[in-house]
Amino acid sequence: MEYITAQEAADKWGITRRRVQILCSNGRIDGAIKMANLWVIPKDAEKPEDGRKYKAGGSDGQD
Repeated sequence: MEYITAQEAADKWGITRRRVQILCSNGRIDGAIKMANLWVIPKDAEKPEDGRKYKAGGSDGQD
């Protein structure tokens, strides 16, 4: 199996390297492995869906 770094995944998915590292730490990327202080991710791994929730109706949450 071929692997890519967190930075390569970040570039591929259009997110930051730190966000990829957090996704790996939270077990959100299947097959990601931490080797020493480096996350390696399967080359064919899919970007996980954004699980964060947003308020409807603007920044204050009121309609």
